[in-house]
Amino acid sequence: MKNLILLIRPHQWIKNLIVFLPVFFGGALLQWEAVYAGLITVLSFSLTASSIYCLNDIVDVHDDRQHPVKCHRPMASGAVSITQGYILMGLMFILSMTSTFLLHARQVETASVIIFYWLLNIGYCLRLKRYAIIDVCVVAFGFVLRILAGGYATDIHLSKWIVLMTFLLMLFLSFAKRRDDVVKMNETGHAPRQNTIRYNLTFINQAITITASVTLVCYIMYTVSPETIANFHTDHLYLTSVFVLLGLLRYIQISVVDKKSGDPTKVMIHDRFMQLIVLAFGLAFLFIIYVLKNIQ
Repeated sequence: MKNLILLIRPHQWIKNLIVFLPVFFGGALLQWEAVYAGLITVLSFSLTASSIYCLNDIVDVHDDRQHPVKCHRPMASGAVSITQGYILMGLMFILSMTSTFLLHARQVETASVIIFYWLLNIGYCLRLKRYAIIDVCVVAFGFVLRILAGGYATDIHLSKWIVLMTFLLMLFLSFAKRRDDVVKMNETGHAPRQNTIRYNLTFINQAITITASVTLVCYIMYTVSPETIANFHTDHLYLTSVFVLLGLLRYIQISVVDKKSGDPTKVMIHDRFMQLIVLAFGLAFLFIIYVLKNIQ
């Protein structure tokens, strides 16, 4: 049972909390129906992601057995058979689809997005991850699908700015993760992924800089846009840009100086400074849209 749990990687489910972005930026955190729909969608996406993790380990089982760290994964170590992996993959997806029936509205639209995400990532596991740049774009688009599902499930209109920021931020994190692979390749002479040879530090560093810069500009434009000001009835959201800048700089420091950007989930779980930045951003944003605008 322990190995089956390791195979579905529940510690990675934290990244599916991005489903709540429409609720957060839509000012609906105090609406129980929206929070409930968001939680169900997080559960559904988490189960679907676990299904993909199973397929990923099945496809990569031979390469993982040659890897100094991944060789300890349940599939690569032989603790879980390939047949068991396929069964668990199917079970996770069935449970995911079943959970969407717990939604009170727009079940079909939400389930359709999740199914598309599942099919896209099957293609990613089987083929797309072999191609540099395409691989990170698919990963980033997967997070756009998460917020799209969150928008459908909660019946909250998605701003074009949220879609753009999500894609750009996840592209930034994906490039930072690939940088860790390039560093390992340079140190060991072994490419952790098939497409790692199509990256180098010069390209990765420039890609990280570009995506971080565009993400920051996009967020600032979001906070000062007439649409946002009209929606939240305040023009003070631009003040939260400082936390976005600090977060990006901190992650670049972790990636370039500490060389520990291989797993964004672990960074968020273990890096106290990053946690404080995210917390401060959230509190500042909530204060401005829920408190400050009411006392003006």
